[in-house]
Amino acid sequence: MPAASFPLPLCAIYGGTFDPIHYGHLKSVEALAKQVALYQVTIMPNNVPPHRPQPEADSHQRKAMVELAIAGHPLFRLDARELERSTPSYTVETLEQVRGERGMQQPLAFIIGQDSLLSLQRWHRWQSLLDLCHLLVCQRPGYPVSMDTAEQQRWLDSRTTASVDELHAAPAGKIYLAQTPMYDISATAIRRRLEQNLPCDELVPAPVLQFIRQHGLYR
Repeated sequence: MPAASFPLPLCAIYGGTFDPIHYGHLKSVEALAKQVALYQVTIMPNNVPPHRPQPEADSHQRKAMVELAIAGHPLFRLDARELERSTPSYTVETLEQVRGERGMQQPLAFIIGQDSLLSLQRWHRWQSLLDLCHLLVCQRPGYPVSMDTAEQQRWLDSRTTASVDELHAAPAGKIYLAQTPMYDISATAIRRRLEQNLPCDELVPAPVLQFIRQHGLYR
């Protein structure tokens, strides 16, 4: 695998609200990990997302659901640092903190969906992101594969690589458009189904679904 050829293995961070975590999250990232030879994916739930409505489940509940979802999966680990903040969870600031811990030579990636790529230039200090990490982009149903403007597309084209080896050889700076399966699963739809008392067994891991029912979430 590519990681064996380089001194430091590529690892990745996967952020989101995970309200709740579901198979769309997990299966997409498992497929991505196989494509680019990730040895570890750190799931990092955020507490105060600056770009979207606030989560319905509180930070303790979302942390517990992630723990239940990844139990027994060696690919995944949980980092709850953003849940401990009361301020907005700006990705660039978290990546700066991680860089301070791991050093500037560690190949590091941040996993996003195609929807996030299209809105990336609205993120806080987005120009600094590729100084800190690679971006691994998972396909999402219903979103175009091109940027909104010609300028944005030129920026994307100048940074995109199809080489997995490049992701492992450099600590940051590249965008990889992964050919991951497109799971038409969203937390919004799951919450709506739970409100209507509809089954979600094929959408959410069983221990997470049990936790949701035990705590009366999304009613």
